[in-house]
Amino acid sequence: MAKSNDGEIALPFPILIGDIGGTNARFALLLDAFAPPKEFPIIQTAQFKTIDDALQRSILDKSSVQPRSAILALAGPIQGDEVPLTNCDWVVRPRDMIANLGLEDVLLVNDFEAQALAIAALSDGDREKIGGGEENFAASRAVLGPGTGLGVAGLVHAMHAWIPVPGEGGHIDIGPRSERDYQIWPFLEPIEGRMSAEQVLCGRGIMNIYHAICATERREATLDAPAAVTGAALSKSDPDAIETVSLFSTYLGRVAGDIAMIFMAKGGVYLSGGISQKILPALRGPEFRAGFEDKAPHGEMLREIPTFVVTHPMAALAGLAAFARMPDRFGVASEGRRWRK
Repeated sequence: MAKSNDGEIALPFPILIGDIGGTNARFALLLDAFAPPKEFPIIQTAQFKTIDDALQRSILDKSSVQPRSAILALAGPIQGDEVPLTNCDWVVRPRDMIANLGLEDVLLVNDFEAQALAIAALSDGDREKIGGGEENFAASRAVLGPGTGLGVAGLVHAMHAWIPVPGEGGHIDIGPRSERDYQIWPFLEPIEGRMSAEQVLCGRGIMNIYHAICATERREATLDAPAAVTGAALSKSDPDAIETVSLFSTYLGRVAGDIAMIFMAKGGVYLSGGISQKILPALRGPEFRAGFEDKAPHGEMLREIPTFVVTHPMAALAGLAAFARMPDRFGVASEGRRWRK
């Protein structure tokens, strides 16, 4: 059982596709290149000790059709035969999957690589435009999504194929700019003295901002979860929650603008994930685009780049399914990331 180092990428059907994040894991089964995906109930990663246990009990034991191969999108860098996830305790071991779960072929990709695959062909019904000019269909695109962490990826069109560019862009530095930023920044929680984008643009980032605002105003923090903060903001029932989501939208806009410039993403910047969908009413407001466009001396260029919120509930699975059906349409590298029986 050795890794594949060749250029052949098509996997044998039926194919199990999976999007495994820090909190939730989503799976579907593709019977062939034409059948719609058969989706399984969402799994909470904390409820299973290992990914193999989760697959056996939640997928394989409940399906009369057994997959021959798997394409799994993971929240974390993929290196070696053991791949630990960034924000959960699972370790993915493709050799063990092949030995114990009856699979012949396993391909691992980054979770935001899957999100990038999805934005290659989202319909208008699966996204909502929230500003900017018209998209350039052949130009580069970018996707970022606040969730358990902050995922970032690019999508480049070259040689008649869409090439996803995964990375760890969520860990870039972020700093204060406005007078209000300088007031609350001393109360934000850094990591080893450094403030990364992920520290303010994810679930715990919402709480980080909220607690910093409460500390600045010398008020008690009464809300104890990201959903409580976003809910109170959208219902306009708590002023600190309202400001939290406003600042979150501003900071997300600033980072999205940075990513747009890095990838020259004239094809659009896409916001994915549950938090973006949940705070969509706030993202429709002026703060996000103001932060996105405030990039002197390149503000004019940024004003022309469209931004979208991905509204497809299973976007990463849609991206993996598109790739599984038509691998030649995408430039996905398999070297060091594919294992065969």
